[in-house]
Formats: sequence, structure tokens, C-alpha cells
Amino acid sequence: MPKPVLGRGLGALLGGSSPQPKPAEPPKTVPAATPPPAPVAPGERVERIPLTQIHPSPLQPRKEFSDESLRELADSIKEQGFIQPLIARRSAQGYELIAGERRWRASQLIPLTEAPVIVREADDITVLELALIENLQRENLNAVEEALGYERLIKQFQLTQEQVATKVGKGRVAVANALRLLNLPPEVQAYVRTGRISAGHAKALLSLGNAADQKQTAEEIIRGSLSVRATEQLVAARQGTRAAAPAKSDGKQPSAPTEAHVSSLQNKLTQRLGTKVGLRYKGGKGSVEIHFFNDADLERILEILGVSAE
Repeated sequence: MPKPVLGRGLGALLGGSSPQPKPAEPPKTVPAATPPPAPVAPGERVERIPLTQIHPSPLQPRKEFSDESLRELADSIKEQGFIQPLIARRSAQGYELIAGERRWRASQLIPLTEAPVIVREADDITVLELALIENLQRENLNAVEEALGYERLIKQFQLTQEQVATKVGKGRVAVANALRLLNLPPEVQAYVRTGRISAGHAKALLSLGNAADQKQTAEEIIRGSLSVRATEQLVAARQGTRAAAPAKSDGKQPSAPTEAHVSSLQNKLTQRLGTKVGLRYKGGKGSVEIHFFNDADLERILEILGVSAE
């Protein structure tokens, strides 16, 4: 017998309003993400260059390349050829890539012997700018790689955050927020690089000033598959909310051991339920306040507690 969907009836049971079902929309056809052709500047031309003479740039901000996506791209190149040429500059070893490292890597899986290349004169700062822009436009960089690219522009080429933002077409605040991720411990940055936590999770962790707390909380996010919202609530509870225990009538505050224990229990409840929990305690009495944000969230919490809404 199929399980009833609680979310549909909770609003009626509790006096709230249930969302009206939306009419089904016809599926949308999503066009393939085909990159635009690489612009050829006056005096430039596309050349066929052996892949063995082409090598990656040390300025490339992207370090993670998915084997699966490279294989898919290799299949596409095998069927359709190169949609756009690589861009490279001459170097002592042959040709150093400016843009197109992913296509260069994929072409070696087919394997091909040569690739179309636009050979361009470019200094180091131009190479880094173009590599950053290409990856950002295609959303190929993870948040840490993006931040490291910005940091390199700032430190190696003495640019301000405002100048970096202008060059890559971002707002200065976006650049500043990205750079903050580099304050996280290396272990947490590695979780972002490998996709075990998102940039949203990482930004929430920044509120915990202690590296050990950041690492521990990141591991809890992974173990519990916590959402960004649940992470923000967990961090908020950990930051502060040192237990909401009110002062005694004689004006004295609760003892430090009692306050620490209540705070610890509150954190455990927050982690277990994946939502903000308030725990109030005074003289053996108190209350537990559990927050939820919609019927589905309430259903999830009830299931964790083993409570039926019927």
C-alpha cells in the first residue's frame, strides 16, 4: 500500500494552507552548452599543431578534471571534431596553453595526433586572465580554484580586488567573498574541491572562527548530508546561542558547567534534526523549541522523531 504524502495534509490538519498543485508544463528542450568560437585577432590564424608539442600552463587555475566528463568530451570531439580551436602561446617547450586544456586532455583519449590552435602573443597576466575568464564563463572552476585564481592576480600582479573584479566581469563583493574561502583549513578546502561540500556550506563555516571547529563541522555536514540551511542553523547554534537559560530570580547566572551542558545538548539536537533547536532549562524545567520552514520540513522532522501526523 503506498505511503500517504504527509505534506499534502499537514496544512489542513494544523490549520495552514496547502500549496495548490501547479499544472504540468511541457518539458523544455535545453540546448547543449556549446562554447562560442574563439575570436581570431587580426594577424592570427588557426594552425594544426601536434598534441605532443602542446603543454598545460602553470597559470591554469583549474586543477580538477573529471574523468567521466573528459570521456564524454572525447566522444563529442570524435564525432564532431573541435567546435573551437585551442589558444596557446609559444614557449621554450613548444606551445603553452592559454585556453582549452580540457579539450586538449580529452583529445588525447581518442587519440588524436594534432589539434587546431590559435597561436597568440600573451604575457603571464593575460594568460591568467584569459584562463580565469574562460573557466568562469563555463562554470568549470570550483569555488576554491576560483578564489586561488583571484589571489594569484592580486599577489603576483599587484592588482586590487576592484581591478580583479573588473577584469573577470564580477562584482567586487563576489571576489571578496570568494577570497574568504581561502581562510578555511586545507582539509575543508579539499572537501570543496572534490564536491563533498558546496561553496554555500563553506561560506557558512567561515562564521566559526576556529579551524578545528570548521573541520569538525564540515565532517558532520558530510556524514549527515546536511543542507546549506541546516548547516547555517547548526553554525548559528554553535556560535552562540549559549543556551538560552534565563537568569535566576536572584539575579545569578546558571553555573558554567550547567550552561555548557545545556549548550552541548542543544547542539546535539540541532545536528540530529538538521534544523535550529532552542533548549531552555531552569531548575529541572524548561522547553525545547524546534524550527521548521514548510510542511515537508515538518514531515521530515516528525519522521526522525518517529511521530505520526495522523
